[in-house]
Amino acid sequence: MSQAPLQKLKERFPDAVTETYAGKGGDAVALVKKESVAEVCRFLKDDPDLAFDMAPYITAADYMGSEPRFDLVYQMYSTKKNHRIRLRVGVPEGDPVVASVTSIWKGADWYERYCWDMYGIRFAGHPDPRRLYMYEEFVGHPLRKDYSLRGRQPLMAERTVDEPFRGPGPTGG
Repeated sequence: MSQAPLQKLKERFPDAVTETYAGKGGDAVALVKKESVAEVCRFLKDDPDLAFDMAPYITAADYMGSEPRFDLVYQMYSTKKNHRIRLRVGVPEGDPVVASVTSIWKGADWYERYCWDMYGIRFAGHPDPRRLYMYEEFVGHPLRKDYSLRGRQPLMAERTVDEPFRGPGPTGG
């Protein structure tokens, strides 16, 4: 993989990109401050030399006991330039909110909802912040390392046949 995307990122965002390296398989990796992730993503998509046009795959990792506790990982691909980049964004447990990138790539919608539902990381400006897999009464986020496997969850509210299914709501731990 060419190091050109990393070099261009470091030049454009010297204060937001804290580290770069080649990951396993040769993918370019950049550590980005959470306050700058939306601006960095907009640049990666709009710059004609980079053209990261495919919506990112976004996931998270929980490093309980470390700070920042969470790592958001954005995997991006340019179909025009045939290159990849991975952004890693540290998210502290005390402030698990990151700017949404759904205004840049509509396809990020599902992945951001997944990170909210499973890890409790919220995305400011997300157009539909409902839970994705868990029902609206569910308490907690099951992929957090401190999620208790013991205990009971509240029961789902009974719904009548005539009542339309509203889907998961934005409530939850």
